[in-house]
Amino acid sequence: MKWRCTWCGKPHAENDPPCDACGHNAFEKAVVREGEDESGADAAAGRTVDTGTTYVWACPNCGREHVRNNPPCSRCGNPDLEKTEQTYDDVDRDLATPGWLEVAKPYAPLFVVVGLVVLLFATGIVPPTVLPGIGTPSPPDAPGEGVEAAGLDLETTDREIHEHLADERDAAGDTARSYDDGLAAYAEYRNRQLVIAEYGDDDPGDTPRLNEFDPECGESTPAIAPLIVDGVSIEEYDDEGELAADLGDELLTSRFGDDVRSGYDAEGIDVHIAPDDRIYIMYAVC
Repeated sequence: MKWRCTWCGKPHAENDPPCDACGHNAFEKAVVREGEDESGADAAAGRTVDTGTTYVWACPNCGREHVRNNPPCSRCGNPDLEKTEQTYDDVDRDLATPGWLEVAKPYAPLFVVVGLVVLLFATGIVPPTVLPGIGTPSPPDAPGEGVEAAGLDLETTDREIHEHLADERDAAGDTARSYDDGLAAYAEYRNRQLVIAEYGDDDPGDTPRLNEFDPECGESTPAIAPLIVDGVSIEEYDDEGELAADLGDELLTSRFGDDVRSGYDAEGIDVHIAPDDRIYIMYAVC
């Protein structure tokens, strides 16, 4: 390999331009190292010959490199090109592998948001039930109070009613009954629908499917017992236990008393205070 193209560097056996690779019409002598044949191959190691420096034509205005001296510049239109030695510094820079911090930096705000959301769910500040498809259906908004009234926690009252009924069953020798959160959520939904129908202007809507509340009822269908208590003012009670005892007795002495005492394995209870202070109790069993 004795000759090479001065434009693209392709080696040729003879000084017979133009170059069959780029069409350039000038060749120059190539250096053949000792121990190499004329084709440029190292006879001992099978390596190819170093044919020397490769040149390109660079635009002095924008820096665009061209393989041929064929102005104007294809990028900016400059009429002059300059012959320069081709280097591969930019290739080494482009091939450099960035660190994981550099890659992750543009996504840092997203990671912060995801971390805060996970923290809110993990600490219980935001319940997972706010996400669609997770947890039991949220009950509709109903007139009156369904969470707290007169300084009393109505959800605590629900549990205290269960404890009061459990004590009564134990004293009478009846079978114990567990408190089921799924049944309680179902009772709350049905109770609020009843209050909306009585006091609200909106349609209470349809009740979601029972399996969405995930009650531990197996194949059995829950039974519900709606009870409205008149003539009792919640303002008269100092704590949830006193209110729960009276409401539990109301259930035991109502027409649902036999179902409240025995015959079922689990129960759920919801108490809601209507706008006129009547107390709505929804009792669900299975």
